[in-house]
Amino acid sequence: MNKNLVISDIIKSKSELNENEPKKKSREDFRKAKELEEARKAGTAPAAVDEEGKDINPHIPQYISTTPWYYGAKGPTLKHQRIQDDSLPKYAGINEWYKRGVNTDSVAVRYREGACENCGAHGHDKKNCFERPRKKMAKYSNEDIAPDDYVQPVLNQSYDGKRDRWAGYDPAQHKIIVEQFQRIEEAKRQLRAEKLDKSLKGKEGEEEKETKEDAGDDEEDEDKYVDDFDMPGTKVDSKQRITVRNLRIREDTAKYLRNLDPNSAFYDPKTRSMRDNPHKGKDPEEVDYAGENFVRFTGDTRKHAGAQLFAWEAYEKGVDVHLLAEPTKLELLKKEYEEKKDQFKNKVQEKVLEKYGGEEHLNVPPKELLLAQTEEYREYTRCGKIVKGEEKAKITSRYEEDIYPLNHTTVWGSYWRNGEWGYKCCHSLIKNSYCTGEAGKTESEEDKSKKKKKRKKQKKPKRNTKSVDTNILKKNCSFEEQHNEMDERKRKYNSMYEVKKPSEEELEEFYIKRKRDFDPML
Repeated sequence: MNKNLVISDIIKSKSELNENEPKKKSREDFRKAKELEEARKAGTAPAAVDEEGKDINPHIPQYISTTPWYYGAKGPTLKHQRIQDDSLPKYAGINEWYKRGVNTDSVAVRYREGACENCGAHGHDKKNCFERPRKKMAKYSNEDIAPDDYVQPVLNQSYDGKRDRWAGYDPAQHKIIVEQFQRIEEAKRQLRAEKLDKSLKGKEGEEEKETKEDAGDDEEDEDKYVDDFDMPGTKVDSKQRITVRNLRIREDTAKYLRNLDPNSAFYDPKTRSMRDNPHKGKDPEEVDYAGENFVRFTGDTRKHAGAQLFAWEAYEKGVDVHLLAEPTKLELLKKEYEEKKDQFKNKVQEKVLEKYGGEEHLNVPPKELLLAQTEEYREYTRCGKIVKGEEKAKITSRYEEDIYPLNHTTVWGSYWRNGEWGYKCCHSLIKNSYCTGEAGKTESEEDKSKKKKKRKKQKKPKRNTKSVDTNILKKNCSFEEQHNEMDERKRKYNSMYEVKKPSEEELEEFYIKRKRDFDPML
């Protein structure tokens, strides 16, 4: 601030500041303002009006309605309490959308830097080019340069704008459908006019017949299949051209009265449908009403659904056929398709068999014969004995069963003791030994008790340090000294102890004494 100011300038600036500041009310002005406020609250005086012409509620507290001195309000207003326009985000409008296609207005003649090397258009690179790869690219040929892509706008859309399913829709597209409908209507009018001209030229009797036929043709044109094919639950009035929903016949029981349990099948009152079975736990075929899903998936419904699916698949592959318009044609086509399909499968199977063989495996008898199931009649008593018919033969295995050699009553492997298998009847642990019966059992038990007594009597011998052979100690010491003196890097894998090849006697002894716990027959 400049210190060398004249006194008049200081007084002038002070007066300007005082004008902008809010003036202090006198006692009289304050009283009048209070009376006016009370009158507005009582409803005797009109409410205050803001800048936009809207009434201000007199019951709003003063700390909300009064504007701050720095806001610069010229009258009563609530604008300072509302969201300011500057702080609101600006979203794209309804009609704003991305441009489609390419810009055909400006087409380049020569290749430009930064354009696509393949087609020569601005807006994308060679990697993202939709044109097929050219033999000679536009960058080198400078020929047939494609039009540039549109520079797309950056749209800031709101929450609803992002989820608008009609965003970018052009209403002009609907004009094509309207024009097509108008052409069909004009063609119908011309046909009717021609028929009327013919009827006027003919006789009076012929005129009456033709007019009746014309009326029927008109109805068939407008309601193509509705009169012939009534959907379930609908009624079609051909005069009014209105499809009316049929109500329930009063004599029939309502679906929601089939089962009064609130936890039973759900009934939709809007569509008057009950899809699930209201009688749970009962056979659907025995119940009068088993839900709409049961009706839907029984009878010819599946055939109808299969025919509809075949019609859709045929239409996708270029065959113009419709289930309701041409049912006979569709049935013949489906029959022909299934025959050709079976022929093709048989041909493939024959080729595979010719190449790899194995036809004898396909000529297998039926499962009834393989599983020994026949239709022989038998009658049984309550005890399970056969009264009439032959007894069913037991299925035997390939191994011999119930054969006990050498007077045994049990098979080998029925007894096990100390890791060895034996016979349970005599407790013998030697295979193919003669059965001794109960005497063998008692003898084996006595052997057990004797062995236990011997183990208790036997004591561990004390080591006599003096009786150790000195030669063995010398050998061990010399063996350890050799390994200590040897370089650690040159030492062999198993060099810390001597490894010798076992002799034939040791091997034979090992094979005799070796136990085979996993094999019960050895």
